[in-house]
Parts: sequence; C-alpha cells; structure tokens
Amino acid sequence: MRQNTDADLKQATRNDPRITKIGAILRKTSLDELPQFINVIKGQMSIIGPRPHMLKHTEQYSNLVGNFMNRHAIKPGITGLAQIKGFRGEIDDFALLQNRVRLDRFYVNNWTLFFDVKIVFLTVFTLFKDHK
Repeated sequence: MRQNTDADLKQATRNDPRITKIGAILRKTSLDELPQFINVIKGQMSIIGPRPHMLKHTEQYSNLVGNFMNRHAIKPGITGLAQIKGFRGEIDDFALLQNRVRLDRFYVNNWTLFFDVKIVFLTVFTLFKDHK
C-alpha cells in the first residue's frame, strides 16, 4: 500500500486506491501473508487461529457481536476455519462478521491437532481458487 494516514483506521477494500500494482499481485497470490510467519516464529501468532483485526475494529466489533472477544482465547493465526469457509477479506456486511466470529469461536471450542491439519490442507487448496 501507499503510505497514508488511514492505515490504522481503514481496512483495505476491493479496488482500494492505496494499493500499489505490486501490492495487488501480492494480495491476489496471498504472498502478502508470508511476513506473518516472522510473528509465528516470535511466538506472537499461530499458523492456525482466528485472524487478527485492527485494534480499532476489535473494539468496534466487540460492541456489535456478542462473545466477540472469546475468539481471543487463543493466539491469532495466519489462516483459520473462517478463511477456508470463504469468510476472508473485507468485512462489508454484518452477516460476514457474524459468520466469521461464529466459525472462530467454533474453532476455539473444538480444537484438535487433526482439525489444524485439515485447515492447513484446505488453506493450500483454497489458494488455487479465486477469492475476494
């Protein structure tokens, strides 16, 4: 993205004018997620878990969706159940947010090693599908 004053306030949107041509390629191929593995190595993130939101959005969403903060019972992840079920990217309607939180909470409450392996496999599979 181009440097801007809204970086901590406004999430990226489809056709966002702040996105550079190289950034668009990185995003379309999900290569922009690779630097997050540094956070995994540092122990700040997990490979699988609820995707993190900007702090402003966490505060806002916690007021909109009951039990929103329960998804923070575990470390955030690079990928997760919500992402493989198609609830990734821009949150442009309340139903998307509700479904994302519902799936994140389901993952938190039903974690198993097999569940993680399945999510990793399905994440790799979804990289080859067109997504928003």
